[in-house]
Amino acid sequence: MMIDAMADAGVKYGLTKKNALLLASKAVEGSAKMVIETGIHPEQLKDNVCSPGGTTIAAVCELENKGFKTAVQAAIDACVKRNNEMKQ
Repeated sequence: MMIDAMADAGVKYGLTKKNALLLASKAVEGSAKMVIETGIHPEQLKDNVCSPGGTTIAAVCELENKGFKTAVQAAIDACVKRNNEMKQ
């Protein structure tokens, strides 16, 4: 869903859907690869790429304002809850 949302935003700003999906997928892939290969906590990696007053921190602030982390955690909670219900 994250990749699809990023791709839709890319289309909004003039990219083809194909290119937008590729760029979004590569961004997510690159982020995951950095966490896996460096062992650095994602919060630190985020801090490393957020320039003061820059575009990335603006995006991060908007995600935080919209409750991104809370929404993802709530989705996982719902998944675990449903899994437990299905075991009964």
